[in-house]
Amino acid sequence: MQREEHPQPVRGEFKARGSFVVRCDECSLPALNCLCPYRVSAHSQAQVWLITHRMEHYKPTNTGRLIGDVLDKTRVFTWHRTEPDPALLALLDDSRYAPFVVFPDDQPDYDSGRVVGIDAVTSAQAAGKVAVYILLDGTWRQARRIFRKSPYLDQLPVLPLRTSRETRYRLRKPASTDHLCTAEVAAELLRQGGDVNAADVLDDYFDAFNQSYAASRGHRKIEAPSPAKPRHAAAAGAATSCSGVKNNAVFRAF
Repeated sequence: MQREEHPQPVRGEFKARGSFVVRCDECSLPALNCLCPYRVSAHSQAQVWLITHRMEHYKPTNTGRLIGDVLDKTRVFTWHRTEPDPALLALLDDSRYAPFVVFPDDQPDYDSGRVVGIDAVTSAQAAGKVAVYILLDGTWRQARRIFRKSPYLDQLPVLPLRTSRETRYRLRKPASTDHLCTAEVAAELLRQGGDVNAADVLDDYFDAFNQSYAASRGHRKIEAPSPAKPRHAAAAGAATSCSGVKNNAVFRAF
């Protein structure tokens, strides 16, 4: 995963809830139930670019970083309202890519003519483009502000996620069960766009993360893992035996 560096405003020390918990230096989860043994990468035709609200970088419960653990071409840009990241602007102008900003289609924030379906993704790929899902990573209020206050997104097609999936995220209470977290949105888009294996790997990794973190909040060591953990451990072991390293994803703690 590539995190694009951008100057951060000077601010006081931020202490998130649980800041005194002993955490793994690699995965940022409580050391009691480290996620590292279950980390493995997967290939996808499409890419994911995250435009992340700066406060999300401080939250160990953020799931956007899981996408980068699995898909090594993931890019992360910190959102600044008045200073857009030059690297992001350059990529948006790069004719190799076909970016789609993922946002609901029931909002009054844009012309409905911008809305496309998942078939636009497969059409772009058939034309030799690299399809890109741009995810606005933050709370709903933050994501809507990013969408409304970022003029460089105004010309991009809007891709709403249409799915009957209900969230399995346990670490933050959603307003509704159909409000998916960032990793779940990415997995569903990948699956609908034809990157089924990458979607399955990300889903398993998300389930392992979900279970590990939830158990750690109760200071409980997991003894009987969910089915996702053995599947992911087996995949991680295969990656190690084939390449001599755990996997080729670059971890960043977001």
